[in-house]
Amino acid sequence: MTHMARACSVLVAAMLSSLAAATTAFAQNVPQCVVSGSPPAGWGFNSIGYIEIASGSSCVLSFNLAGEMQSSDVSQNPAHGTLQQLDASSFLYTSQAGYSGGDSFSIQATGTSQTGSGSSIVTINATLQ
Repeated sequence: MTHMARACSVLVAAMLSSLAAATTAFAQNVPQCVVSGSPPAGWGFNSIGYIEIASGSSCVLSFNLAGEMQSSDVSQNPAHGTLQQLDASSFLYTSQAGYSGGDSFSIQATGTSQTGSGSSIVTINATLQ
């Protein structure tokens, strides 16, 4: 690899690192979503949660099931907002500005605990006000 290629690789890595740090810092200033409903009974069980959020605003969803979360991913994107994965157990939801009504999205997480393992799908129904 040439010196120029190495310099470009280092620059790209630094830019990606800065972007990740900026996203994390932004998310730290965003409130947690207040979720009602029942959390999954354990790994391998699905659940539905409900949030209310102002149009055009954001909140962070954090998933905390007993045991270890091995992976997670968005399984259904919101129709009236965006959903960004921050880390294995946190997601940033931003509702569409100017829209009021319903929205929904789903997150699939896989993990293991002393009582079992499996994949769980958590569906969030949002009311945008």
